[in-house]
Amino acid sequence: MPLNSSWVSSANSAETDFPLNNLPYGVFSTDTLDARCGVAIGDMIFDMYAAEEQGIIDLTDEPLFDVPFWNELMEQGPAVWTALRNRLTDLLAEGSKDQALVEPLLVPMANATLHMPLVVSEFTDFYAGRHHATNVGTMFRGPENALPPNWLHIPIGYNGRASSVVVSGTDIRRPWGQLKSPDHDLPAFLPSRRFDLELEMGAIVGMASDGPITVDEADAAIFGYVLLNDWSARDIQAWEYQPLGPFQAKATATSISPWIVTKAALEPFRTSTPDREFELLDHLKDTGPMLYDIDLSVTLAPEGKTATTIAQTNYREMYYSSAQQLAHHSTSGCPMNVGDLLGSGTISGPTKSERGSLLELSWGGKEPVTLDTGDTRTFLEDDDRLTLTGHAKGDGYRVGFGTCSGTILAALDDPYKC
Repeated sequence: MPLNSSWVSSANSAETDFPLNNLPYGVFSTDTLDARCGVAIGDMIFDMYAAEEQGIIDLTDEPLFDVPFWNELMEQGPAVWTALRNRLTDLLAEGSKDQALVEPLLVPMANATLHMPLVVSEFTDFYAGRHHATNVGTMFRGPENALPPNWLHIPIGYNGRASSVVVSGTDIRRPWGQLKSPDHDLPAFLPSRRFDLELEMGAIVGMASDGPITVDEADAAIFGYVLLNDWSARDIQAWEYQPLGPFQAKATATSISPWIVTKAALEPFRTSTPDREFELLDHLKDTGPMLYDIDLSVTLAPEGKTATTIAQTNYREMYYSSAQQLAHHSTSGCPMNVGDLLGSGTISGPTKSERGSLLELSWGGKEPVTLDTGDTRTFLEDDDRLTLTGHAKGDGYRVGFGTCSGTILAALDDPYKC
């Protein structure tokens, strides 16, 4: 698909994440405007609250954009999602008869503060990247037992904390927790020493369900995608995860990018999941290309220093798609809600430079990563700034997600010390 030209000149650049082909959804505020829904176009944001107030956007009998989140639109379902995208395209396309009406409602992105784009109902994180799972399993169990017996048959996941999901730019405080000493069996209560990032994509559920749904129904229910960093305290996790899995090690924070890239914008970039060693059970079988060709990267910048790209990979490396994860999530009858967030699991590729976590990049801390500045890292240090980026490449344009960033703050003083 070629670039769709817009009268917003910055949207026609091959370097922007936000051409007319994209039209991602976010929430913004300025010094003079309260937080409200907006659509990114080039280096501008289209004010959806003002557009609906003025009748330029008129989709339903009740207002959808009088609140600072996109859940109200999600609840309307795919027909209204499509109607909005078509209307936005008409308003912002080159030669639009409505340019004079829309132009005053554009806000420079440089003047805006971005907020959480949705109210997260529930958060589930998966462990669905084969290269990541193989790397981690090899470190802890050896190459012969790297993948647990169920891994090639089922998308493994755990229920996380929606309350800990934050928007890009939010500082991340190093957590305290119980750590097992390497010298003796008793744990100690200390700040995490092996704090890590996890490069992921997040799928946002746009349609509720109550009972099992098929992979195709799950795909239709996904509203859009965000970049996701599921910050992880590896040392806390090592002590607590047996036998029930992650708990406090994953509850510090999960950062997401501020722009929701719709499934419609990603349609031209669909690609298939990898070949299967075992045929999946009927409720998980691939029904077509369910992944997306999205280039992803991670940079790390120590305080006051330039950033180094420490990983580059692609979303197509996942073993299970978000639609398969969502379909599996529903098999028990578990109701899925509008605004549910599904983390893909860490996205790693087959080579060292494609590993989506420091746990893998430093091979459990045994092989320090050297940054362009000369600094080395095994895990994250205080004041490090992590930034995730991602985009799909079209013909002379790209569909991007902006950035997903966070800076590590030092742990607070012992909260339980008298």
